[in-house]
Amino acid sequence: MIRRTLARFGIDPYLIALMTTVAVAAVLPARGVGAEIANDAVSVAVALLFFLYGARLSPVAVWEGLLHWRLQSLVFASTYVLFPLLGLILTRALGGWLPSELVAGLIFVCILPSTVQSSIAFTSIARGNVAAALCSASVSNLFGMVLTPLLVVLLLDSKGGGFSTRAVESIALQLLLPFVAGQLLRRWIGPFLQRHKAPISLVDRGSILLVVYAAFSEGMVAGIWSQVTLADLGLVIALDIVLLAAVLMITTFVSRRLGFSKEDEIAIVFCGSKKSMASGIPMANILFPGQALGLIVLPLMLFHQAQLFACAVLAQRYARRPAKREAETPGEPALAAAKA
Repeated sequence: MIRRTLARFGIDPYLIALMTTVAVAAVLPARGVGAEIANDAVSVAVALLFFLYGARLSPVAVWEGLLHWRLQSLVFASTYVLFPLLGLILTRALGGWLPSELVAGLIFVCILPSTVQSSIAFTSIARGNVAAALCSASVSNLFGMVLTPLLVVLLLDSKGGGFSTRAVESIALQLLLPFVAGQLLRRWIGPFLQRHKAPISLVDRGSILLVVYAAFSEGMVAGIWSQVTLADLGLVIALDIVLLAAVLMITTFVSRRLGFSKEDEIAIVFCGSKKSMASGIPMANILFPGQALGLIVLPLMLFHQAQLFACAVLAQRYARRPAKREAETPGEPALAAAKA
């Protein structure tokens, strides 16, 4: 009942859980030995998260989607070229009004991969090309494990973005190695994960909550929140909204100018405009060691809610268009095969 009510207003119940976690960290932050235990637990949780992601991703679905190279190229360009350029423009223009950690957080949002679950869900609701969306979001996350750290070096190194040989090793051990292990074991554990989606989802989301708790606890102990004002928070929200609106308009305009079908346009718009909190927060935990992680991930948490609200409204608008005669939504056969 509560979940349906929140969804009606475009509010992600998971965001409520995140805000609750932040509140708990503010009142009961992990200190001393407790902080060390929390950090160790975060490392294990992040590795488990990417292991499960690898075990669920179908290589066949990725290969089929890659054949639609024009669509994939446009989504890729939006995720890793358009977003960073817009982020640099906005932060150069208004970043002087914000603490450096929030500026870094805004840039970090722009260099993250796309979401997987919500991109596919919104594409399906809007009757778009689901198979292409599945491929775009999945490939975006695969490349993101390499491209996001590289873009941190290029765009954030001068702002104090943490990246070193140790960070490379951490990414390999906590992200790439578990992902590869999941892919290798997918043949045996994939069916089990498909049958037990609810508990697996709890593991996914629970690991993110753990990372958020550790990050905000560290911020409370260090006293970083005294650096943030309501004006700072309002400006970050405004920049997130401007960034999202610009990408939505540009991807819509370009996909139409290039002659894509409406189904392909939907996949491009939803996959090209989203940023993954599920991948972003664990990556931030690795890429920004010893920094004000709570402030750095704050723009991402706010962007996450903005993108869900905007895409929920947009998906409903797309869904109201006249239905075609075809019995199946484009991409559904490939999606069904990928889930098999």
